[in-house]
Amino acid sequence: MKNNKISGAEAVIRCLLAEGVDLVYGYPGGAIMPVYDELYKFQDQLHHVLVRHEQGATHAAQGYARATGKVGVAIATSGPGATNLVTGIADAQIDSTPMVCITGQVGKHLLGSDAFQETDIIGISTPVTKWNYQVTEAHEIPEIIAKAFFIARSGRPGPVLIDITKNAQFDELDFSYEKCTSIRSYTPRPTLNLEKVKEAADLINNAKKPYIVFGQGIILGQAEEQLKALVEKSGIPAAWTILGLSALPTDHPLNVGMLGMHGNYGPNVLTNECDILIALGMRFDDRVTGNLATYAKQAKVIHFEIDPAEIDKNVKTTVAVLADVKEALTALLPLIESKTHDSWHNEFKEKYKIELEAVINEELAPTNNRGISMGETIEMINKHSNGDAIMVSDVGQHQMFTCRYSKFNTTKSNITSGGLGTMGFALPAAIGAKMGMPDREVVAIIGDGGFQMTIQELGTIFQTKVPVKIVVLNNEFLGMVRQWQQLFFDKRYASTEMINPNFIAIAEGYYIKSKKVTKREELDAAVAEMMASKDSYFLEVMVEKENNVFPMIPTGASVSDIRLN
Repeated sequence: MKNNKISGAEAVIRCLLAEGVDLVYGYPGGAIMPVYDELYKFQDQLHHVLVRHEQGATHAAQGYARATGKVGVAIATSGPGATNLVTGIADAQIDSTPMVCITGQVGKHLLGSDAFQETDIIGISTPVTKWNYQVTEAHEIPEIIAKAFFIARSGRPGPVLIDITKNAQFDELDFSYEKCTSIRSYTPRPTLNLEKVKEAADLINNAKKPYIVFGQGIILGQAEEQLKALVEKSGIPAAWTILGLSALPTDHPLNVGMLGMHGNYGPNVLTNECDILIALGMRFDDRVTGNLATYAKQAKVIHFEIDPAEIDKNVKTTVAVLADVKEALTALLPLIESKTHDSWHNEFKEKYKIELEAVINEELAPTNNRGISMGETIEMINKHSNGDAIMVSDVGQHQMFTCRYSKFNTTKSNITSGGLGTMGFALPAAIGAKMGMPDREVVAIIGDGGFQMTIQELGTIFQTKVPVKIVVLNNEFLGMVRQWQQLFFDKRYASTEMINPNFIAIAEGYYIKSKKVTKREELDAAVAEMMASKDSYFLEVMVEKENNVFPMIPTGASVSDIRLN
């Protein structure tokens, strides 16, 4: 671009446009007002979505990023505006979501004076950002924003925060923009060691009971085709973490199911019977491993990972392949021998039969005069979505039921808060996902507790007319906490029963078409009507008050000690 004098605020907008940004989420205020003034002038090129709370801006940006693979952008003012972003930033950090947050700040001359709405957002956000920076001079803006986008999207993605003082927004600079492609001392993409790949291949080819566990790294690294090719050529059963879900179609014959605390019976138990454990783009989170002292001790572990900090952090590896997972799997594939491992697969099938009889059949088709279950509601959505919807779940029992029973044909279809477990995530995240992927159906699955944490974002849906489908599974409890209280605290339901408002009246107050289901025979038609709607739709399903998610690995227990009831 030609050099020309413009304000720092205009430079912010021009930088975003140069990075290909066409959609931002935010909430205006005094310290960011110059940027909003420029947004007004550029509204035909850069669409701004006014959320109802800054936390909603970050979650919407996360949903957009997770659905599209692009960088999400959120904007807020200083002080409380900036601090309201922090929960979403922390969520994005632990779930490796690329996001750039831009906050306004008091003028440079007021820094440190406890001025109105001054907060040290750099200090506050340092532990939960991949990088942050405070801009105090207008001329810094292009270089810093370029760095922000490069850091957010490269290597293991994550959130970046840029805090811009008000004087830097008003002052002028000679504007030119150059995208950042490298930063000294920052190596986002490690150099692939082909010897390590060969070591991994030798172990895999000689294994009797090899086992693949894959996480969100497959999706972030765009390695879905390589994963599918690997499992099909090697014949190795593959299980997923909740953020890895949808990287491999759920009905693929080599997809054996979900790992972790509420995962499938076979994938958990057989972790402690495999001889080679191949971890692809996952970080051995405690919800996946259970007690580390008893986790896969019999197995040789191969870890494909882009972040060196994750290697040997929780689980000691036999071979660590530090690399971009797509590049590494592409190199691995020609070295892998074609096999079937039929007898090993049969062990997973036998374990599945046990779980089917003990848990799944009763959850998906309840008997004994039970009320509507969460699982059968998800199954009904599967029926009407044909596995093509993006499912955005909040946090709690409904999240586990959604991950356990949703059907997916396409990657980037399961969006949820994994590592941080943020209640209130789903409603704004679904807004972002639908805006990012307008041609796909987006269904938010939310509990009655989490729904009320960001319920105000119904106003964003009303104002933008974004056609999100919202399903509240209402058990009138903080269900997951209640389940733990039932199982481990002698049914002392301390502060978990919810006295809820009339959700239908609230949704209709925002002019969103709504329906409440209280009887099983109403469910099919209601879900069909919701999925057929061209507009946003709110469906409240009254589910069993004390239904539990099983299987379950108690905290501190081994994956072998998974409970079926």
